[in-house]
Amino acid sequence: MRNIVLFVTAACVLVLVNYNIWQREELIHSGRTVLLELAPIDPRSLMQGDYMALRYKIADEKIPPGARDGRMILALDARNVATFRRFAGDAQPAAGEVAFRYRIRNGKPKLATNAFFFQEKQGNYYSAAKYGEFRLAPDGEAILVALRGADLQTLGPQGRAVR
Repeated sequence: MRNIVLFVTAACVLVLVNYNIWQREELIHSGRTVLLELAPIDPRSLMQGDYMALRYKIADEKIPPGARDGRMILALDARNVATFRRFAGDAQPAAGEVAFRYRIRNGKPKLATNAFFFQEKQGNYYSAAKYGEFRLAPDGEAILVALRGADLQTLGPQGRAVR
């Protein structure tokens, strides 16, 4: 009996983990492309390897007092570059806008991720990063898939970019 419970529990965990992976893969392949302007910080972590710590211009927007995790409304231009419009509350985005989920951490909005990891000795590919490329789900969840330069070209070794 104990082995059956252990097997069922392990199977449930595997199903949930794989479902979460499948959801992320679907978002990467079918999510809406949104580009956020970056303000890069430190490019190295001794414990984790090479990475670029990221800060986003829209995260500098003044959050309402007592704000909690929520969504902000971003306007997209023809190139999918986002600019801050307003904090959503219960409002839905209008045409040409998207909702982007944020979480309040240390009194500031945190967006999706604050780091972009890359293979050792490939930092030069990403030193010109000006935009983070995200895939955005309709509910506002986002995944960082690439970094882009000032002319919106995807940065990194040839053939490695997610499209």
